[in-house]
Amino acid sequence: MRIDDAVREFREQRARRRGLLPTVIPYTGYGAPGWVRVLGRVLIVGKPGITRAESVRGWHSFTSIAVDRQPVKVTIGDVVHHVLADRGGVIDVRLEAHLEPGWHRVRLEPEGEDENAPAVEAPVFVLDPSAPFGIVSDIDDTVMITALPRPLLAAWNTLVLDEHARAATPGMAVLYDRLHRKHPEAPVLYLSTGAWNVAPTLTRFLSRNLYPPGPLLLTDWGPTPDRIFRSGRQHKIDELERLAVEFPDVRWLLIGDDGQHDEDTYGGFAEDHPENVAAICIRRLSPGEAVLAGGRSREGGPRTPPGVHWIYAPDGKGLAEELAKAGFL
Repeated sequence: MRIDDAVREFREQRARRRGLLPTVIPYTGYGAPGWVRVLGRVLIVGKPGITRAESVRGWHSFTSIAVDRQPVKVTIGDVVHHVLADRGGVIDVRLEAHLEPGWHRVRLEPEGEDENAPAVEAPVFVLDPSAPFGIVSDIDDTVMITALPRPLLAAWNTLVLDEHARAATPGMAVLYDRLHRKHPEAPVLYLSTGAWNVAPTLTRFLSRNLYPPGPLLLTDWGPTPDRIFRSGRQHKIDELERLAVEFPDVRWLLIGDDGQHDEDTYGGFAEDHPENVAAICIRRLSPGEAVLAGGRSREGGPRTPPGVHWIYAPDGKGLAEELAKAGFL
């Protein structure tokens, strides 16, 4: 961590000497009446075009400089909050807010010596307290085919491949659209082990392939006090536990694939919080995808309480048919 901090500080000071200012990259947040979770990241972006919706190579996302402990002013309606980004530049704060259910926008701008930096607006979705249903979806090999666990292919997909060349999983966008129309009040959250660096790329991918808008719950790839890299699986477990606390009355439709740990992660959550799980949908990888993903999980998942539906299919069409039989569509 000390080495990582030293490298970041050196790059930040060098960029500031060149006259570059921090920029807040807004991410989609969520909340409920009384509070919102605001997400974003403070970066010094060497190439401003990286934030535009245009064709970019993945490695550009990793050249921006995260600003450590940057003060940020967050304006929600007429109320102003003052927060600090973390050591990786990530803004992830829960703030008091009195907003009606639905979509809203909050204003974020750097403070202090960087008060001349531009302000931006971040969308937030406020969940209706009466909404009994929500969707949590994995990204890699669930809505987007990546075969991430294979290291060389993961590096190619993440760092080199043009984002327009990324393949959407067949039928999944249609499935999500049908779920969104059936349950318009339901939030859609995309939970992934990916780094915050790729959040703009993932947002553009989801929008271009007509997936419903929703918050991305990503993580930072940097070191921690006891690990060189963070645990992606633990990140998913922690976020699911947080959702159970924040929305105790919501039952979630959990969607993932059988190429990583989604079955165990979702099954464990269902064992601990059966009242918060409506069903678990697992996209079964093709034989070729399973090889690239390093194998396939055993169908059936962990033991879960009665009433938790396990649904398996190779694509969105198959999952939609099974969800319709279970009464979700």
